[in-house]
Amino acid sequence: MIGGKREINMEMMTAEQAIEAARGLTFEKVWATMMEDRRRAEEDRKKWEKRAEEDRREWKKRIADLSKNLGGLGNSIGEFTESMFRNELRKKFRNIGIPVTSQSCYKDFSDHEGRILAEVDIFMENGEYAIAVEIKTKMEIEFVKDHLKRIEIVRRHMDERGDKRKLIGAIVGGTVPENVMKYAHKHGLYVIAQNGDSVSIADAPKGFKAREW
Repeated sequence: MIGGKREINMEMMTAEQAIEAARGLTFEKVWATMMEDRRRAEEDRKKWEKRAEEDRREWKKRIADLSKNLGGLGNSIGEFTESMFRNELRKKFRNIGIPVTSQSCYKDFSDHEGRILAEVDIFMENGEYAIAVEIKTKMEIEFVKDHLKRIEIVRRHMDERGDKRKLIGAIVGGTVPENVMKYAHKHGLYVIAQNGDSVSIADAPKGFKAREW
């Protein structure tokens, strides 16, 4: 209602009806009507923005939860892989003539000030050999490169302490692509991979000789 009269759809009016509807209107009434429409439009805009923000927050939360769950799943798979390999490694190396008398998980190598220089997933040893083993659910070339650097650090650490045992390296993967396996063998590393329900040392190319650091 405007000025006590029923509002009329302006688009449906004739010219005479429009003139009649405009009688009695003042600037103040028209202005008040415009302001009311503007207020309602502003309220609608704020409601829409609020709903949009709530939707964004909900999706961000869902994405964060999904990422967290996937991360947890990845950790569980990694832990399962390492557990499976730990139980088999000692036997596999004994079968190739390297009996293991001691095996440590996540062994740190630190300097004299206590700073960690390298961490080896599994460090196996006996009186003659030490074996630095890197484990990944899926092995990649970059992981192999990192492990080669890690072995160099371990070698220096052993030398500084007068440990003259032979140091060899191995990589272990739930999945080891062919190109990664070739790269590892080329650099003198043993490759151990899942084989059915167990694990085995992968067949090395002809002429392969494990590198001794």
